[in-house]
Amino acid sequence: MSIEISKKIISTFGRTNAHFKLIQEGDKILVGLSGGKDSLLLSTLLARHQRHSPCSFEFKAVTIDYGIGEDFSYLCRYCQENDIPHEVIKTDIMAIMQEKRRENSSYCSFCSRMRRGALYTQALEGGFNKLALGHHLDDAVESFFMNFSYNGAIRSMPPIYEAENGLKVIRPLIWLRERQMIDFVTKNQIQTPLCNCPAQHDKPPYARESTKNMLKSLEEQNHALFVSLKSAFMNLHENTFMDSRFLDNHQEGDKCL
Repeated sequence: MSIEISKKIISTFGRTNAHFKLIQEGDKILVGLSGGKDSLLLSTLLARHQRHSPCSFEFKAVTIDYGIGEDFSYLCRYCQENDIPHEVIKTDIMAIMQEKRRENSSYCSFCSRMRRGALYTQALEGGFNKLALGHHLDDAVESFFMNFSYNGAIRSMPPIYEAENGLKVIRPLIWLRERQMIDFVTKNQIQTPLCNCPAQHDKPPYARESTKNMLKSLEEQNHALFVSLKSAFMNLHENTFMDSRFLDNHQEGDKCL
């Protein structure tokens, strides 16, 4: 299978990596490969980067089998044809979810936490020092708006951070747009696995769906919206907010307080 990746995607991936120093000499990186467009592009880019970069690093793609009868044969074949080290890890996530999930609670949030936990376990047990996830700029922007609209917090998705277990989590696609992922799978006629998720026919969570619709409307009015937001994420002025930790006149132990 001959896979084509646009020069713009390759360039943006390279600039993101260079700016945030995501992939370094001697790294051992685990990739969460669900089989969707984002993680497929990430795994393919890492394989390409490994071939062309002067930096020597290892990586391995891991697919978490939730135990819902998914067929990963195409995904395994894709990885084999494109020099992507790959392993499917069987879990009991679905059985645990059906037993532990609270009534009327979201499958997605519970499943996401379980999947992340399974990836952490695989990374730590396998001696990996980094976990690579396929989040892109659209994800970061949606997360930002959802957090301040519904959670009362100004936060998004950092390109790199250290988890409590000491593992570094990196997001090499964080400067790419979702539509670039769609173009990648469309132009290469990549077949993404059919979804067997029990929540696939459920109505999407209100907060996420309304945020997506709002951003779509805003971008129709301002085509440079995501360019501006990307710049804003890199140009924070902490002392212009009301968080006392960043204000010049805040002193711990002030007797007048």
